[in-house]
Amino acid sequence: MKVWITVKSLGKRRPALAKQILELPETTRTLRLLIENMVELQVEAYRERKDAAEMLVYLMPEDIDAQGAAGKVGFGAVHGEGIPDLSEAKGAAILAYEDGLYRVFLNDKELDQLDEPLSIENDANVTFIRFTMLAGRLW
Repeated sequence: MKVWITVKSLGKRRPALAKQILELPETTRTLRLLIENMVELQVEAYRERKDAAEMLVYLMPEDIDAQGAAGKVGFGAVHGEGIPDLSEAKGAAILAYEDGLYRVFLNDKELDQLDEPLSIENDANVTFIRFTMLAGRLW
């Protein structure tokens, strides 16, 4: 099923990621599975960016315009050394949710139970809102 994903940070006007459509497995029937499937997609995208970053990269004007509309223009360079372990990444994402570091909304309704059955329809809107810690930030 295809869903629209938006990631926002509290206190920012523009989303951290522009609204984008992603393909989720039909078996995504709980919030826990939704989070785990999103982590799988993000780890796979990271692997693909890391592999593509090794080639010579240049930006065409239409690439600059498209990235500018999303809010960030860059070459997609990945500076991390290793690839994250998928099971650890899933565990960290679930723990972060349980600790209240982000909230998830499905069609403007907050999802608050990890294992409660969900009915996600095609073209649904899923929004992740990250909460920012204030410690150490200069105003």
